[in-house]
Amino acid sequence: MGTLVQWFGIVRLALCAGLLATGMLHAQPANETPTLGPETNLPLPRFVSLKASESNVRRGPSLSHRIDWVFKRRNMPLQVVAEYGHWRRVIDRDGQGGWVHYTMLSGARTVLIDGETTALRSRPEPDALENAMLEPGVIARLGQCNPDWCRLTAGGYRGWAPKSVLWGVAESEIRD
Repeated sequence: MGTLVQWFGIVRLALCAGLLATGMLHAQPANETPTLGPETNLPLPRFVSLKASESNVRRGPSLSHRIDWVFKRRNMPLQVVAEYGHWRRVIDRDGQGGWVHYTMLSGARTVLIDGETTALRSRPEPDALENAMLEPGVIARLGQCNPDWCRLTAGGYRGWAPKSVLWGVAESEIRD
């Protein structure tokens, strides 16, 4: 009986690996309870950042897969949507991505200013004093978040920005 169970487990693992490699298996939508990654036991999907200043993005989870493009922006926020061995399938804010070796990623959280120029405010209030203005595309280090605002650090400035203008933090995410 144990051998049969092991065999079915191997078949299931091989099937999932094939579906992940082809992109046919995806993480659950953000409004559902996240699943746990089979390699790290961390939630999927989850946000991370690019540790290296340059990282190959491959079509599948191995060195033998073709490089589709190269991420060239250190600290760029990415979303991990799948895991296979030492590889993580990631997407950027535009939904583009592929497989990246886990050593190229960091658990340090960053966000991207998405949309229009955004005021970095002294308190999480719309009429609070402006500490700085952040242009679209700026990458900021993510601090604590309440339901509507997140504390950021960028270019030597600290302050609060509305969560709605940030990419790299989940809408319902609270951070202390």
